[in-house]
Amino acid sequence: SDLMNSSKVILNDIVNFMNKNPKVRVQINGHTDNVGSSDVNLKLSNGRAKAVYDYLHSSGIQSNRLTYKGFGDTKPIETNDTEEGRAKNRRVEFQIISQ
Repeated sequence: SDLMNSSKVILNDIVNFMNKNPKVRVQINGHTDNVGSSDVNLKLSNGRAKAVYDYLHSSGIQSNRLTYKGFGDTKPIETNDTEEGRAKNRRVEFQIISQ
């Protein structure tokens, strides 16, 4: 659940977007592949989402504009039968919850 430097570039774009749109609130959704137990994946996905939340908050986005939730391996977007598919399932998504 550590942020990669390449992710910080994208997250800085999110910070800029949110600064330009002060009424936007987002939910940060963390996801994993299906490797490991459901409990471990849920904890990992929650940690992944919280790491993004913490970065945005430390970059000046008010906490009342952010929520986060981990979904573990329950919402795959690709197959978990290949490494490529599993890599795509390990992700964080942003959901606009109000504007």
